[in-house]
Amino acid sequence: MKTSLKTWGAACVVALLLAGPSAAVQPEEILDDPVLEERAREISKDLRCLVCRNESIDDSNAQLAKDLRILVRERLTDGDSNDEVVDFVVDRYGEYVLLRPRISGTNMVLYGAGPVMLILALIVGFGYTRRRATARTPTERTLSEEEEARLQEILKK
Repeated sequence: MKTSLKTWGAACVVALLLAGPSAAVQPEEILDDPVLEERAREISKDLRCLVCRNESIDDSNAQLAKDLRILVRERLTDGDSNDEVVDFVVDRYGEYVLLRPRISGTNMVLYGAGPVMLILALIVGFGYTRRRATARTPTERTLSEEEEARLQEILKK
């Protein structure tokens, strides 16, 4: 019984290792020109599938990913450069389609906002603790004789 469990376990491990991500590119999508096909694969690895979120269109089986792969190949066969193809897709679907967003414009604000907020929080926290450390402690004040008499009078009522 031990050998059958070991064999079964080994078979499962081998199956899991061999079941890695398979390319979603269909044979009918592949271009005849190997240079253009290589360029198409390079571009599609950097484009996000809008259905699958963090998966490239090269790995996704979604219909939209297939349409984007075909669009990339059409643009390449029309003579566009890699940058022109990527710019066309970004213009059409927005910068979210890029798996590695460009560092420019609004993205600079987004990338910089986290560290700036951390620095501001550290400055405010440091200032608060400094003020607390140097603040005078409240002194205990006793009542004057007049106030003590008035208090006793109020308490008797």
